[in-house]
Amino acid sequence: MKLKYWASAFAVLTAGLSAQAQAPNATGTLSNDVLRIGVLTDISGVYADISGKGAVEAVKMAVEDFGGKMFGKNIEVVSADHQNKADVGAAKAREWYDGGVDMINDLANSGVALAVAGVAKEKKRHAIVNNASNVGVTNAQCSPYTVHYTYDAYSLAHGTGKTIAEGGGDTWFFLTVDFAFGIGLEQQVSDVVRANKGRVVGAARHPLGTTDFSSYVLQAQASKAKIIGLASTGNDTINAIKAANEFGVTKNQKLAALLLWIQDVHSLGLPVAQGLQLTNAWYWDMNDESRAFAKRYMQRVGQMPNMAHAGDYSSTLHYLKAVQAARTDDPDAVSAKMRELPINDMFAKNGKIRVDGRMMHDMYLWEVKKPSESKYAWDYLKPVKTIPAEQAFMPLSQSTCYLVKR
Repeated sequence: MKLKYWASAFAVLTAGLSAQAQAPNATGTLSNDVLRIGVLTDISGVYADISGKGAVEAVKMAVEDFGGKMFGKNIEVVSADHQNKADVGAAKAREWYDGGVDMINDLANSGVALAVAGVAKEKKRHAIVNNASNVGVTNAQCSPYTVHYTYDAYSLAHGTGKTIAEGGGDTWFFLTVDFAFGIGLEQQVSDVVRANKGRVVGAARHPLGTTDFSSYVLQAQASKAKIIGLASTGNDTINAIKAANEFGVTKNQKLAALLLWIQDVHSLGLPVAQGLQLTNAWYWDMNDESRAFAKRYMQRVGQMPNMAHAGDYSSTLHYLKAVQAARTDDPDAVSAKMRELPINDMFAKNGKIRVDGRMMHDMYLWEVKKPSESKYAWDYLKPVKTIPAEQAFMPLSQSTCYLVKR
């Protein structure tokens, strides 16, 4: 990308950060004379590229941009690998909360996110989910202390799934990763397909971290469904797409990658990924603000940020602003401020956290570019449509969260 282009984008961010740095930091009190944020993520597993160390850096960037201190006291960031195991994640969350961690962020893996949400409710401490999709976070496991920030299965289903179903994709077969994330996503998309008078003709469930998709792809091919829905993400989706291309499945059937990341497109390459549609909350090349953040992130991490990394940054900054506005780290006071304060930053405009913990913001449908359409590094997506927040996320009338008044 041209240097002048980056310089202009960087100037936008620099001006914003300078203004923030000049804002007075309100006086207040911290319970332990320190504010601690934990990043619980996948450091070494199949989701490491889409969460992992990049999530940790995004949170650190938010803390640095806030000024590194709250009421004159240090803001600390700690991190750990949950190994994609719900029991490991819950145990680490319990240890952290008991040891003085005020908020846990990222939470890649729906099983882990649901488990940690339960611990957060019990301990009355904050958890922000940016890298998991199961809608149970704002339903069965909702509490005043848990926020589902970036995306969820409902928004993916009503983005990619609905668009394909309305476009004639009326028969589906799913390749589903066999745990809470994949099962929940398959269910949400199936509901959308049936609502559009389509049929689900079958599904094959595979373990997390599957490398050989040949048998699953052959089942999908034999189903003769028009659409093969990939209810997976990360390396699982990458391997499934590669296998589908190798077996010639894409000649007669269309793939629907229900949760595809910019890192997945980068790994697959445009010749393989071109034409795939995906629903994302954010893309690094959306505007000057997103490009400026992405450049700083790229310098630290070595790759472009995805929507969850942007969500990690935005949600951490929002949490810090809420603590500052509440003049205390008391969880109930901070929860109230998080729901009161609007969110206007490089991730979302006019964002708002609902009573059930769902952060409401627009979602976007994108299409992967052809190789000939890409003009510079990481130039992979083109916009298809904007999905307004009220259409993108489950309406409160359908929520089972106990906080929602009937």
